[in-house]
Amino acid sequence: MPGIKGRTCATSIRGLIPWILLFNIMLLLYCLTSPSQVKIRSSHEDTCPLSMARLLKKSSTMPSQNAESQTQACSPKVNIMFMKTHKTASSTILNILFRFGEKHQLKFAFPDGRNDFFYPSPFLCSQVKDYRPGECFNIVCNHMRFDHREVAKLLPPDAVYVTILRDPVDLFESSFHYYHRAVPLTWRISGENKLAEFLNNPQAFYSPEAYNSFYLKNLLFFDFGLDNNLDADDPRVMRGINNLSRRFHLVLIAEYFEESLILLKDLLCWSTDDILYFKLNARKSSSVSRLDPETRAKALQWNGADWRLYQHFNASFWARVEAYGTERMKREVNQLRGRNAAMKAICIEGGEAVGAQKIQDGRFRPWQPVGESSIMGYNLRKDIDPRFKTICEKMLTPEIEYLSNLGVSLWLTRLWGWLKDTIY
Repeated sequence: MPGIKGRTCATSIRGLIPWILLFNIMLLLYCLTSPSQVKIRSSHEDTCPLSMARLLKKSSTMPSQNAESQTQACSPKVNIMFMKTHKTASSTILNILFRFGEKHQLKFAFPDGRNDFFYPSPFLCSQVKDYRPGECFNIVCNHMRFDHREVAKLLPPDAVYVTILRDPVDLFESSFHYYHRAVPLTWRISGENKLAEFLNNPQAFYSPEAYNSFYLKNLLFFDFGLDNNLDADDPRVMRGINNLSRRFHLVLIAEYFEESLILLKDLLCWSTDDILYFKLNARKSSSVSRLDPETRAKALQWNGADWRLYQHFNASFWARVEAYGTERMKREVNQLRGRNAAMKAICIEGGEAVGAQKIQDGRFRPWQPVGESSIMGYNLRKDIDPRFKTICEKMLTPEIEYLSNLGVSLWLTRLWGWLKDTIY
C-alpha cells in the first residue's frame, strides 16, 4: 500500500509540473508586457474634450436615415462603453458592436498584444493601444476590470454605458467549468463532480489571495472593480450596486437576451439589422452541469454579492420593459427572431452550431478552455448567396479572429493559446 500511495503521489506531482511551468512562463510574459501601472494625473487635458468628440462624430460614417429607428429627436448613438462581463453572452454583444463599429468606421479603444485590457489588473487608459492623454474614442468593449474614472477619459461626455448580467448560479457553473483548471487551488479536488465537491467546502479550495481565485467567487462583482469577497449583507455591497446604477444607462440580462437587445436598440436608436446575431462562445449541452436544488442553494450563498447585484438590475430591467410596452416588446422580439432565423438559413451550414472538431474553417473556431473543446461554433454554407457572404462571415467570426481582422495585435494571446494547446 505505501508503494501504491507513493506512485500515486508521484503521478500527481508529474501532472502539476506542466502547469507550474506554464504559470511561470505566463507570469513572466505578463510582467514584461504589462504597461506602467502609474495612474495618470486627472486633469482636463487627460479627458476626451467635447470639441474633439464632436470632430470624431463628424468624421465617422453615420448610419443612413431609416423609418424604423430615426425621428427628429433620435439619431444613432456611436459613443458606447460596453462593460464585457465574463460568461454572460457578452461575446455575442461584442460581435454586434464590432460589426456596427466597422461598418460605420468608428474608432475603437483596443488593447495591445492580447484580447483584454490586462485583466485582472484594474483598467488604466494607458493600457489602450497608442493612447495619448486627451485621445477620443467611440467604442470601448474589451474585457477589463472596470474603473469608471479611467474609462471616462477615453470617451465623449455623451457616451452610453451598457453591460450585461447573468443569473449568478448559472454564471458560477459556467465559470467553474471554464476556468477551474486555471485556478491552482482547485487542482486537488477529487471525484467526478468537482463543482459539487468545491461547494461542499469552498474554503478548502479557495483563498482571496490565490492565483486566479476571483474566477470562482462573485465574478461579476470582481469584473466591476468591486470587492468580490464581501458578504452579501455587508453595507458596501449595496453601496457598490447603487454606484453602478449611476454609471450604467442600461444593464442587459442574459436570460432575456432578445428583450435585452430590443432595449439596447431603442436606447442607441439603431435598427433591427444592427442587432442581428448568432449565439457565440456557447458550450455544448453535454458539458453543462445540471445542479440540484441543494447545490444551487450553496452556489447562491457562495456568490451572495453577485446575487444582490443581479436582483437589483433584474428588477430595473423589467421596469424598463414595462415602460417600453409589453405588447410592443413581444412584437419586436418576434420580428428579431424571424430575422435571425432567416439569417441562419442563409449563413449556417445545417442551420445550427457544431462541436469544435467539426468546424471546417479555422477562422470560425472559437477559443477553448484549458484541456477541453467544449465551445461550439459554426460552418459557413458552401452554397451561400454571394450577396450575404461578407455579413455572414462577420456574424460567425469569434472574438479573437475578429480582433485580428480589425488590426489588433494578439501575439501574447496567441502564444498562450499555443502553450495551452501544446501541453493539453
